[in-house]
Amino acid sequence: MAALAVVETPSGKDALAEGLLDLMSPAVQQLDLHVHSVRESQVELREHIDKLASELCRINEHQKVALDLDPYVKKLLNARRRVVLVNNILQNAQERLRRLNHNVAKETARRKTMLEASGAFTPRSPSKP
Repeated sequence: MAALAVVETPSGKDALAEGLLDLMSPAVQQLDLHVHSVRESQVELREHIDKLASELCRINEHQKVALDLDPYVKKLLNARRRVVLVNNILQNAQERLRRLNHNVAKETARRKTMLEASGAFTPRSPSKP
């Protein structure tokens, strides 16, 4: 008796999902890098605002002429608060992106393993067309 081998091919839906995963993964990684860069800039900006506010307070204390810098210090502190708020939003977005990227990588690995196990997928070598 001859054994009949059934080779499963990925359905159109699976192929589309695989293509979307391959397409989205680099975009998610690039977006994650940009968010990380913006967060670093936000931290730098917050530090500069803190230094400027403390410097204005120090100048205000040492002034012999009554110069009211309090409104400017309050504006700086308000700007700092907004920077911290934006930084928190970016941090949450970056965490969601990290989880999405992790899930994309996990799903891609799962699908490749599934396809390799079924024999329908053979990894291509970069040197072979």
